[in-house]
Amino acid sequence: MRLAICRDGAHKINTATNKLNCHDKKFHDWYRFVLSFPPHLVRQYIDRFGLHAQQKILDPFCGTGTTLVESKIQGIDSVGIEANPMAHFASTVKVNWCVASDGLISHARRIADYAEKIIETERFGNLRTLSVEADSLLLKNSISPLPLHKSLILLESIRLHKDERYYNHELLAFAKVLVFSISNLHFGPEVGVRHLKKSDASATEDWMEEILSMADDLRAAPTQRADAEVHHADSRHLSAVLQPNSIDAVFTSPPYPNEKDYTRTTRLESVLLGFINNKNDLRNLKQGLLRSNTRNVYKGDADDDWVANHQEIQSIADAIEKRRIELNKTSGFEKLYGRVTKLYFGGMARHLAELRSFLKPGAFLGYVVGEQASYLQVMIKTGEILADIAQSLGYKVVGIDLFRTRFATATKKQMREEVVVLQWLG
Repeated sequence: MRLAICRDGAHKINTATNKLNCHDKKFHDWYRFVLSFPPHLVRQYIDRFGLHAQQKILDPFCGTGTTLVESKIQGIDSVGIEANPMAHFASTVKVNWCVASDGLISHARRIADYAEKIIETERFGNLRTLSVEADSLLLKNSISPLPLHKSLILLESIRLHKDERYYNHELLAFAKVLVFSISNLHFGPEVGVRHLKKSDASATEDWMEEILSMADDLRAAPTQRADAEVHHADSRHLSAVLQPNSIDAVFTSPPYPNEKDYTRTTRLESVLLGFINNKNDLRNLKQGLLRSNTRNVYKGDADDDWVANHQEIQSIADAIEKRRIELNKTSGFEKLYGRVTKLYFGGMARHLAELRSFLKPGAFLGYVVGEQASYLQVMIKTGEILADIAQSLGYKVVGIDLFRTRFATATKKQMREEVVVLQWLG
């Protein structure tokens, strides 16, 4: 039976609603996905859900920690779960404000001075490079030879001068400048390589600027601090990291069902920091993620069993396969388009089913999701389908709020991004 949805269309309908405001950069801007939802959206739903300091909010797909950081700023305890090791690392560092700002600056300056001396010493020598195996994991031309050489020297210097008090913050600052100041990467919205490559970059100077910005934020950190914990785990397996009946609210943005390989977004920094060292590491990472694109579908995946009787999902998968045949699309990835759609919604059903025992009665949940037409332009109304799945699992559907619209180049149409609001009555 088709779910009746109450839609709120009062929000702004433009891409500016997803931007990071200048006054929201503190802590949030240490490192974040380009497509992360903004802190003001988290604040809006913290207020709407009526959360206060004695309660706890969960983000089961916490990415680079927007919900966790904003909850900490608002004085609310939080828990994050993230399967991508680079994103998990970033979230962990971004909620650690127990670092002496002056000590961080002093230590970082010693590292920068040391790195600059090595760069000068090796100015006329062979450039440092990655191993053949590590380089094969990167997008081609992600980073030019000289910027890579300088980055590897800086990274070695950070590791040689390792001080546990500052080490993770120094590494996160390195990851940020590596991507946004040193590399050839751009995001629009998929990660890609710029046509105009950077022949050189000011690696240590840019890194030091980021350290100074971090220190400024740490000086202004609230004295009364909420707790935030981050788990490197799969959101479909929650019993190892959550306590029963412990969560007052959820606010999150899971991956969307599209052909975006989310591991590419963090590939450069993941490889240089050692989170991914070879193709087996990459495979293990992808297997721990919700199935949202054909590049992380594997033999033996069975999440689609959770939605085997969901008529609309099966119809969408059938329509995708029919379109594929009509268009004579025959690649291995294209043949998986229908199946990955079922695996995605099955994974979300599995997550929502698993989550129930950890929610307190009356808990509100907000899931930021977007309509998609990535698979041969067959429309997938993600919010409606997710709400229908949630209702079948015993959740109350409060409504679907419009967050913003975005222009889809494939369909030349405006696509809705929405917040599916649920409640667990217990």
